[in-house]
Amino acid sequence: MKPRKNTKRVPSFRKLLRTSKIKLDNKLKNKQYKQQSAARKYRKEQKKLREAVRDAISRKPFPLEECKKKQVAEKREEEEEEDALPLDMMDEDDLKLMEDLSQKASFLTRDLSSNEPVHVKKRKHESVIDKYEKVPRRMQTEPEKELIHLLPIKDKGGIIPQTMEKPVLNAAEDEEEDTEEMEEAEDFNEEPLPVLTPEEMAAQRRQKLQERKMHIAALASAILSEPDNNIKKLKELRAMLMEQDPNVAVIVRKLVMVSLMEIFKDIVPSYKIRPLTEAEKATKVKKETQKLREYEEGLVSQYKFYLENLEQTIKDWKQRKLKKSNVISLKAYKGLAEIAVKCLCELLVALPHFNFHNNIIVLIVPLMNDASKMISELCFEAVKKLFKQDKLGYASLGVVKVISGLVRSRNYDVRPEVLKVFLHLRIKEVELQKDSEDIAPKKKFMTYKEKRKNLSRMQRKWKKAEEKLERELLEAEASESKEKKLKLHTETLNIVFVTYFRILKKAQKSPLLPAVLEGLAKFAHLINVEFFDDLLIVLHSLIASGGLSYRESLHCILSAFHILSGQGDVLNIDPMKFYTHLYKTLFSLHAGGTNDDIGIVLQCLDVMFAKRRKQVSQQRALAFLKRLSTLALHVLPNSSVGILATNRVFMQTFPKMDLLLDNESQGSGVYLPELDEPEHCNAQNTALWELHLLQRHYHPTVQKYAAHLTVGAPTEGSGALPLDLSQMPATELFEAYSMRGMTFNPPVASVTPKRKDTFSQMDSFIDEELNKQLRQHISETVVHKPLDFAKHLKESSLS
Repeated sequence: MKPRKNTKRVPSFRKLLRTSKIKLDNKLKNKQYKQQSAARKYRKEQKKLREAVRDAISRKPFPLEECKKKQVAEKREEEEEEDALPLDMMDEDDLKLMEDLSQKASFLTRDLSSNEPVHVKKRKHESVIDKYEKVPRRMQTEPEKELIHLLPIKDKGGIIPQTMEKPVLNAAEDEEEDTEEMEEAEDFNEEPLPVLTPEEMAAQRRQKLQERKMHIAALASAILSEPDNNIKKLKELRAMLMEQDPNVAVIVRKLVMVSLMEIFKDIVPSYKIRPLTEAEKATKVKKETQKLREYEEGLVSQYKFYLENLEQTIKDWKQRKLKKSNVISLKAYKGLAEIAVKCLCELLVALPHFNFHNNIIVLIVPLMNDASKMISELCFEAVKKLFKQDKLGYASLGVVKVISGLVRSRNYDVRPEVLKVFLHLRIKEVELQKDSEDIAPKKKFMTYKEKRKNLSRMQRKWKKAEEKLERELLEAEASESKEKKLKLHTETLNIVFVTYFRILKKAQKSPLLPAVLEGLAKFAHLINVEFFDDLLIVLHSLIASGGLSYRESLHCILSAFHILSGQGDVLNIDPMKFYTHLYKTLFSLHAGGTNDDIGIVLQCLDVMFAKRRKQVSQQRALAFLKRLSTLALHVLPNSSVGILATNRVFMQTFPKMDLLLDNESQGSGVYLPELDEPEHCNAQNTALWELHLLQRHYHPTVQKYAAHLTVGAPTEGSGALPLDLSQMPATELFEAYSMRGMTFNPPVASVTPKRKDTFSQMDSFIDEELNKQLRQHISETVVHKPLDFAKHLKESSLS
C-alpha cells in the first residue's frame, strides 16, 4: 500500500465558529478568575483588620459601668455596717489576704448581669505575644501568580486547554533601577558645560539653523511629492512650530509657518471635505476608498491644528502673554504674529472653498481694526482681493456678516477703512450677467456637415436628441446659478444697508459717516423704492445741519441723485435743494487740498445733468455752465480739463447754450454772479469770456478744449477734438491728467525768453493786456519817470 499523504485540510466555517466560541469562553474564565482573586484578597484584608481591632481591644481593661459600681458600693456599705468587724480586731494575715483577693477577678468582683462564662474573658485577655507564638510558622513563599488562558490545542483526544502564568515584576528591582538612573542623571548634570566664545556660539547657531532648514525642506518635498502617503510627515513638520531651542526658535517657527501655508495651498483639494456619518463609517469600502478617507481625515485634522497654532500665536501677542518655557521673548512675538497674519490672509484668498474658511474670516476681520498699521493693511488687502475674485458670493456674505457684527459690537467705534471695504463688493447687474456667462459651460456641438460626414442616419438622429437634451440642461444650470447668485447678493446688500442705516440713525457724528455716504452713493440704485423718501429727507437734513465737511456733503448729493436716477425715476421728486447746494459751494474748490474733491463734483454733474436732461431747465444749465467756466481758471490742469469736458457735454446736450458765446444780452435783467439761486441769476445775460483766457493756458490740453468750446463744441470739422479726447468721460480725463507725481501730462516745454531791453518788454505788455487809454497814461509815465516804471514792471512780473 502507498503511504498516505499528510495534507492539511482547510478548517470549515463551523470549526472556526467553535474556536471563536472557545476564545469567548476563555475570556469569560479570565474575567471570572480575576473577580474571584480580587474578592479573595478583599476578604483576607477584612479578616486581618478585624483581628487587629480585636487585639487592640484586648489590651485595655474592661471597666464596670458607673451605675453598677454605685449599687455594689452601697450594698457593701450596708453589709459592713451590719456585720463589719473593727480592723483592730482582725489579724494582719487576714487583712492582707482580703486585699489580695479584692485585686483578683473572681466571682465576687465579676459583673453578675453578664451571662458570659468566666473563661471567655480569660481568652480575651491573653497576651498578644502568646497568641503570636501559638501561630504555626510558615516558610516565605513566592507571590501568587495569575493564570492567563491561551488558545487551546486540538488533538485526537480532543481540545486541550492551555494556560500561562502571568509574570510578577519585582518591585525592589525596579526601585534599584530607578535609583541607578537618577544617580546617572545627577552625575551627568554635575558635569560642567563648556564655555563658548561669541564666534563659536554664532557658528553653532548657524549650523543648527542650517540643519533645521534642511529638515524642513526634506519634509516639505516629501509631502508635496506624495501627500497621501506622507501625512505623518506633515504632522512632524507641524510639530516644529513648537521649537524649544531659544537660539533658533523664532526663525524656525516663521519658516515652518510659511512652509505649511504653501504646502496646504498645493495639496488641498478643490472641494470641501465633510465628516463621515456613522453609517458611512460602518459600511465596508474598497482599499483605495478607505485610503482616500484616511488621507482626507488626516489632512483636515492637520489643517485645523495649524490654524489653531496661528490663532494662538496672535492671541499670545495681543495679550502680551509669555509661555512658561520663555523660549521666545515678548518682542519676538510681534514678528511671529505678523507672519501668522500673513499666512491667514494668504489662506483666506487662496482657499475660500475649503474647510474652516469662516473661522479664518472671524480671525481676520477684527484685525482690520488693529492698532498696528502693517497688520490692518494686510487684512484690508486680503479682504479686497477676496471680494474681487468672489463670483458666487458665499465668501463675501460671510465677511459682510462678520464686519456688521464687529461694527455693532464696538458701538460704531471702528476705523473708516473697515466700512470702505464694502465698496469693493462685486454687486452690479452687469457683472452678474457676465459672471453667469462665465460660469455657464460652453459646449461645442457638431455642425451639420460634420454629422453627415462622420455619422450614419440613425446616429444623426440620436445625436440630435442628445444635443437637444444637453442644451436644456445647460440652460437650467445657468438659470439656477444666476438665481442662487442673485439671492446671495441680495442678502449681502441687505446686511450692508442695515449697517449704513444704523450709522445714519444712531451715529451721525461718527467718523464712519463719509464711508457710509460713499457706500450709499455706489449702491443707491439697488435700494428698495420704499426707503427713498425717508433716505432723501435724512440726506437733506445732514446737509442742512452744517456739520458735514465739503466732501461729505458731495457724497450726500451724489447718493441722492443715484437714488433718483435709478428706480427713483418713477417718483415725482424735485431735488432743487441739492442743485442749489452744489451751485452755492462750487467756489469753495481751489488748486490746493480740495482739488481731489473735483472728481466727486464731476460725478455729481454727470448724474445731475447728463442722466436727467429732461428734468433740468435751461436757466439752471446756463448758470452751472457759467460758474464752471469761472472755476476752471483757478484749479489744477487736470481739474480744468475735467470741467471743460463737462462744459462740452452741456453744450451738446442742452439747446441754446451758444447764447453765452455772444456778448449781446438775451432778455431782461443783469447777471448776478453772487446769487446762490441758479434759476434766478440771469445767466443768459453774460458771456463765457473765461474761454479766451483758457486758450492761453500753460497746459496744451486745456488750450485745445478752450479753443474747441469757443467755436461751439462741434463734432466735425476743423474745431473738433481728437478722438482720444472726445471719447473719454470727464472723470477719466481728471485721473489721466493728474499731477500726483508732480509731473505734467503731457510735459510742458520750458521757454527761455530772449533778453530784451526794458522798453521793448513794456511795449509788448501794453499791447497785449491794456486798452488805449491805459497805454497813453503809461507812455506819459515812462517819459517822465522811466526808472520807477521799470522797477514797477519788474515787481509785477515777479508777482
